[in-house]
Amino acid sequence: MRSETLLAAHALRRPDHPAVVCGAERVSYAELNEAVRKTAAGLQRLGVRPGDRVLLYLPNSIEFVQLAYAAFTVGAAVVPVNTRLSANEVEHIACDSSPAVAIFQAGGRDALRAGLRQADDCLAVVLGGATGAEIAYEQLVCGPPEPLSEMPLDAEDCIILYTSGTTGRPKGAVLTHANMIFQNVYMHALEWGIGAEDRFLVVTPLAHRGGIARLYNALGLGGTLVVMEKFEPDAAMELIEHERVTVAGLVPTILRMMLPQISSSPARFSSLRRIVVSTEAFPVPLKREIARLLPDAMLLSVFGMTEASVTNLSHAEHFSHPESVGRPFPGIEVRIVDDAGRNLHQGEVGEIWVRSGIPGRCGVMKGYFNRPLETAAALTDGWFHSGDLGRLDADGYLYVVDRKKDMVLSGGYNIYSKEVEHALDSHPDVAESAVIGVADEIFGEAVAAFVVARPGTHPTVQQLIEYCRTALAGYKKPKYVFFVDSLPKTSVGKVLKTELRKLAAKRADTMQD
Repeated sequence: MRSETLLAAHALRRPDHPAVVCGAERVSYAELNEAVRKTAAGLQRLGVRPGDRVLLYLPNSIEFVQLAYAAFTVGAAVVPVNTRLSANEVEHIACDSSPAVAIFQAGGRDALRAGLRQADDCLAVVLGGATGAEIAYEQLVCGPPEPLSEMPLDAEDCIILYTSGTTGRPKGAVLTHANMIFQNVYMHALEWGIGAEDRFLVVTPLAHRGGIARLYNALGLGGTLVVMEKFEPDAAMELIEHERVTVAGLVPTILRMMLPQISSSPARFSSLRRIVVSTEAFPVPLKREIARLLPDAMLLSVFGMTEASVTNLSHAEHFSHPESVGRPFPGIEVRIVDDAGRNLHQGEVGEIWVRSGIPGRCGVMKGYFNRPLETAAALTDGWFHSGDLGRLDADGYLYVVDRKKDMVLSGGYNIYSKEVEHALDSHPDVAESAVIGVADEIFGEAVAAFVVARPGTHPTVQQLIEYCRTALAGYKKPKYVFFVDSLPKTSVGKVLKTELRKLAAKRADTMQD
């Protein structure tokens, strides 16, 4: 079960059907499949072989899709890198993933430079102006189609998505072709009622897991992928209307931003029949408002993480069980366990463990790239330790109570507290810091940092925010910085973030950027 074989099958069955639309460009399945095979031949000429990694550091574009499927076709795993990440984050991923080839626009050269210097024998393919030893993208795609090597059965790695953990250093979750197809094609089609006649809108970066999910929804089922190069509410409304989009990934943050357009012109959204609203808390008042304005559109959401799919919440369940994240997808097992891994009783709160057969076969990742110790710690007999705390009710609905892993969900993005804390702690005027998520009307949550300054120093809020901006992606920087004399801690020195949340709540009225 491979991604590129699904694309090839759709090219045979419906060659003229539009596969991808991006800006003024559109390609049919036959055109995309031909371009993919030409590009795959180019990668093969460069020496890319099954088991290699191909890093894509590109904005939303048809080229992103074409290059990803070309890499699949030669058996390589794609490492998608969000162009919103900071140079430090990009450097780490480029170095850690050891790609055979890195493909980027000329404007992304500086962000990748240090990482590529540390990645042994990595070739650089550049769109829009190659220099020196770099290879122009045109060279990769201009050659004639040529026979491609037969794919070995064990070339199963598909995508490596980097996600941070409690150490604060991003690690790559290895997702196989079986993972991607099971989760985003079979399960979503079964649960959501989507198919080949749907037109799927992507407003997030394609390198983000939400963008990749819509890509697989569309090209796995033979539908049409409609890609926004950059999100803007008015442009999104026009695109939905013009392209007759039927399925859109619109997280609550995006829906809040588009609410004025939806309220004033609901008829322009009449083609929508499914709105995927996963990845962050979805307030009930906003759910009801969207359902009232767009009565023909069903609200759908999934709960999971980069490493595993867990639950699905249907449109009706958004209102019957609004505090739940849904029930497990068919084929997904969920346990609630204590710190010793023992099953807890119904209603008791513990860590959420997830299993779906052998890791890498269905709903749970294969493991972390080149990190056997972290993989062993995260997987026990196929059970993935999610790091989230939750409970199950009598009807099998899962409720997420808290995050065992420190993570803030802001605007559909995962922001790990440790990453932000490491950035703050590297500032010469900061003695220590602790980061939590606080409620935010637009983004669901925002990053709030509590900082203890070094004796004799007087850093300002703006200085620390700007410092973080240079080390992290813009969306990860703190929105609020509170200076404190000391951090509340347990007897063994662990920061009590529950106390910080209480303190943040008391300061809510005085919060300012």
